[in-house]
Amino acid sequence: MRVIGTAGHVDHGKSTLVEALSGINPDRLAEEQDRQMTIDLGFAWLDLADGETLGIVDVPGHRDFIENMLAGVGGIDAALLVIAADEGIMPQTREHLAILELLDIHNIIIVLSKIDLIDDPEWIELVELEIDDLMSGRGFSDLPIVAVSAHSGAGLDQLVETLQRVLGQLPQRVNYHQPRLPIDRVFVISGFGAVVTGTLSGGALAIGDSVELQPSGVAGRIRGLQSYRRNVDTAMPGSRVAVNIAGISSGDIQRGDVLTYPRQLQPTLLADAYFTQLDDIERPLAHNAEVKIFCGAAEAIANVRLLESDTLAPGSAGWLQLRLREPMPLSRADRFILRYPSPAETIGGGLIVNAHPGRRLKRFQPEIIRQMEQALSGTPAERLALAAKGDEPQARRELQKRLGYSDDELSLALAEALNSGLIRQLDAQRYWAAESWHRLSRAIETELANYHRANPLRLGMRRPALQSRLNTKLGLLDAIVENDERFTFESGFVRLREHFIRFSDEQRQNADRVMQALEAEPYSPPGIAELNRLAGEEVVRALSDLRRIVNVSDNIAFAAKSYDQLVAEVRRHITDFDEIDAKTLRDKFGSSRKYAIAVLDHLDSLGITQRVGDVRKRGRNL
Repeated sequence: MRVIGTAGHVDHGKSTLVEALSGINPDRLAEEQDRQMTIDLGFAWLDLADGETLGIVDVPGHRDFIENMLAGVGGIDAALLVIAADEGIMPQTREHLAILELLDIHNIIIVLSKIDLIDDPEWIELVELEIDDLMSGRGFSDLPIVAVSAHSGAGLDQLVETLQRVLGQLPQRVNYHQPRLPIDRVFVISGFGAVVTGTLSGGALAIGDSVELQPSGVAGRIRGLQSYRRNVDTAMPGSRVAVNIAGISSGDIQRGDVLTYPRQLQPTLLADAYFTQLDDIERPLAHNAEVKIFCGAAEAIANVRLLESDTLAPGSAGWLQLRLREPMPLSRADRFILRYPSPAETIGGGLIVNAHPGRRLKRFQPEIIRQMEQALSGTPAERLALAAKGDEPQARRELQKRLGYSDDELSLALAEALNSGLIRQLDAQRYWAAESWHRLSRAIETELANYHRANPLRLGMRRPALQSRLNTKLGLLDAIVENDERFTFESGFVRLREHFIRFSDEQRQNADRVMQALEAEPYSPPGIAELNRLAGEEVVRALSDLRRIVNVSDNIAFAAKSYDQLVAEVRRHITDFDEIDAKTLRDKFGSSRKYAIAVLDHLDSLGITQRVGDVRKRGRNL
């Protein structure tokens, strides 16, 4: 499926040409037909000889309606730049050509219209020379020029053949399974409800699919689909599509909204971009200037934050951050146009490099510029690594959505990035930039080293405490500790592998006294307060960290050997008799009720036992 757009001056016969090619008058409004002027977007289609259906978007040519033109030109594969033979190049022709260039639309066919009005071949030759000068001056070369007359039909067959040849050289539209429909028209059909139209990209849409509108987030379901007025079950990327949506009122939809799968596209108020300014504008672009941004079919007011200078001269390019006044659904690699709101003037355009930077970037920072340049022109693996940076790993599908890679492109980029050490794989579907991994790893090392210095008789930090200090997720902390030889888990603690509890001679003697006291009365041991008096609180806590003793309550601890015997008996008795109570445990070990209850309460907290009335039954972790 392919879509082309028509561009050019209002008097150059674009709509007449479209009707001559397709049999469809794209000027649907009565005012357009009365004034013979395209005011809003018009749509038609043409069935080519090879069976392909070619969508046509007819955009307004008058400068008063340039913003309507921008709403329709973004999703096209090629453009017909219509220039009237009797008038030649007009100012609006130059502006439309500049916009096509800024949107990276280089598949352009020059249509020299109204040749039936010119009898002088030399005049036609002069117009063609003027066209050639304009095109070569803007970096276009060898563009096909087809002379036509919509009234007589001259040249129309050659134009269709040229279209087939140009479009046949383009790569096929890729289905990324991430459909995106910038809405350029909204209307209601009685008995069916809201219908939206647009040029579909990124993936297919099918009847029954759940969808949502961005930036509002309103959800609905596809009730019906048409492509070129034919009912279809599935609409493919690259086609003009009309979507009948259930569950969304037409009042909730406006031009510029984007129809996508749920949670696929997030609106943003901040975007990083590379911008190229036109060379013929009258004033430089200043830092913090108010502009209008046009992307897809959407537009919004924004302020420009120049990152490398205070002004950007006409004809120059640079990095900037767009601060939008209202949320806009943007993605990486989106093309955009900037215009001054008043007096209205097209300034230039560029490429979104990061649609969700999450913060205002500092100006005049070479390292930030270096990263943005890499995001723009780096290898696929380098761009993948940049997309995988952040506070937490990214799912494979999220990376694909950010980068716009096909399945094969993503697989190749992942393989290259993994082999070159640019990213780390955490599980089957999640990846994280090596730079982000190492940053958190260094933070863990620093935190543990500081803790060990301050607490030499503690085995390490509890996982939740370390997680809280680092403000990260436990799963991510665990992944790094498990995969970095500098760290290890032990008895519920995280420690540097090189760290061990080392007792002084005096502390070792005190520790021995504690163990002797516990082993003298293994099931009715002295309380923790008494142990602290024997050896000091730090030594007793160290013995607990080392699991030479086990605390079952705030004031009761057992030697690890005695504790293990108690737990083994509880497990055995419940397995044999289905339950155990405090009296039974007390009598088996010649202990007291106080110790038996403390042990059973402790095992309840571990899920080994479960209290039911006055007895303990099998727990979930028995």
